[in-house]
Amino acid sequence: MKPEIQKVLNKIRPALQADGGDVELVDVEDGVVKVRLTGACGGCPMATMTLKGGIEAALKQEIPSVIRVEQV
Repeated sequence: MKPEIQKVLNKIRPALQADGGDVELVDVEDGVVKVRLTGACGGCPMATMTLKGGIEAALKQEIPSVIRVEQV
């Protein structure tokens, strides 16, 4: 499952990098994807919206077995 998740994250990554941030896959466990937002995204007040509305939505759409995404 990790390669599929990484593929989706690679599609999202350019948008995050354009704002000075990035996303890093930390772990996947029982359908829960754990990521770390870095750079400008790490301390951004909109990070939760980016995580849930952007990253989680994209992963769930592409990979139905993803239950949720958590920031670590």
